[in-house]
Amino acid sequence: QVQLVESGGGLVQAGGSLRLSCAASGLTLSSYTMGWFRQAPGKEREFVASISWSGGRTDYADSVKGRFTISRADAKNTAYLQMNSLKPEDTAVYYCAASADLIARTARRYTYWGQGTQVTVSS
Repeated sequence: QVQLVESGGGLVQAGGSLRLSCAASGLTLSSYTMGWFRQAPGKEREFVASISWSGGRTDYADSVKGRFTISRADAKNTAYLQMNSLKPEDTAVYYCAASADLIARTARRYTYWGQGTQVTVSS
């Protein structure tokens, strides 16, 4: 059974940092592109970042570029999202997901999803 479990969310003041983790089981993480998405109340789920299964190529939404860093530790079957210089508009539930596609920016391309972790940035 495939399971993705996010952790590391919480409450932080603007300008602060958080590191989200996504622990995978039931799949070999190195065979999947890993992505992070977020969804704020009343809004659509949006792409945040991804790292490909081939070569570890990264992709970021313009809104987080330069502030967030996606990475993976294949030996630990874990993906990460380091979030720096957080802004109130970053407040959302953050989800990790796994895709068989090399590069994927849309939720439709991801097969497996975690349950989400809440990130709240106060102003």
